[in-house]
Amino acid sequence: MIGGRAARLVLLAASAVAGLAAFAGCTASIATPRPGPISVVATTTVFADLVANVGGDRVTVTSLVPANGDVHTFAARPSDMRAVAGARLLVMNGLGLDDWLQGTLANAAAPGTPILRLGENLPGVQLIVGLDATVPNPHLWLDVAYARLYVDRIAAALSAVDPTHAADYQAGHDAYDARLTALDAAVRSRLAAIPEANRKVVMFHDAFPYFGRAYGLTIVGVAVAAPGQDPSAGYTAQLIDAIRQAGAKAIFSERQFPTRLVDQLSSETGVRVVADLYDDTLGDPPVTSYVALIDWDVQRIAEALGS
Repeated sequence: MIGGRAARLVLLAASAVAGLAAFAGCTASIATPRPGPISVVATTTVFADLVANVGGDRVTVTSLVPANGDVHTFAARPSDMRAVAGARLLVMNGLGLDDWLQGTLANAAAPGTPILRLGENLPGVQLIVGLDATVPNPHLWLDVAYARLYVDRIAAALSAVDPTHAADYQAGHDAYDARLTALDAAVRSRLAAIPEANRKVVMFHDAFPYFGRAYGLTIVGVAVAAPGQDPSAGYTAQLIDAIRQAGAKAIFSERQFPTRLVDQLSSETGVRVVADLYDDTLGDPPVTSYVALIDWDVQRIAEALGS
């Protein structure tokens, strides 16, 4: 019989295998111990923070998209190529969010450098399709229960790259997972206190469906199909009608996006705008960690909806 802790490690390793993919043409090899912390490159500050919490002082983490940046419109710089070249692990979400990592950036990596795709083929996850019904929505981590699955994969991937310190990564995982478990319970409690009739909202773009499903929000619509793509006049008119008919209580946008479109929706409907949420990126203090991001968003949403 496998002991409980050993069984946990086996399950984490199996999960990581589902999310790890070596670069095309590279041959898998057994990790060779190297001195010093593991260099990890993540596509966003959110994923970098998850890695840092699991890895502690055993890792140094670089985010390609900077704080307050936009993962959807990211363009690589020479410094990003150098960071990728020195990485022993690359971390991305997948599901179309940050596929720009593949190609030129991926080709800069050392042969055999693994890529951890956090959001793909997660066991037990029910994907939500996006506005394009053939493409799954990638923003799984805004459901804290799914972020915990990301953390499982990160711990297993770090242990695979640096097996000498696997116990340290497991300890980091366990401590952080306990924080996320408490966070998830706190979010559910805070938003459950809002009357159900008040939990009808509009979002700037399609980033919050997993959050809404997990925590009981009804998303009436989104202002844009994707950041950087202005909607047609007809689409906006239909959304205004939907807001009025549903009795939406607030229109939310993220800090990194301009407010022109949500301000227009507000002027047409009289619905309040809150334009400083976070989803794909961390930002200025106090939103400098994933836990702080969720805390901030929940506080702003609850205040706007009357809790």
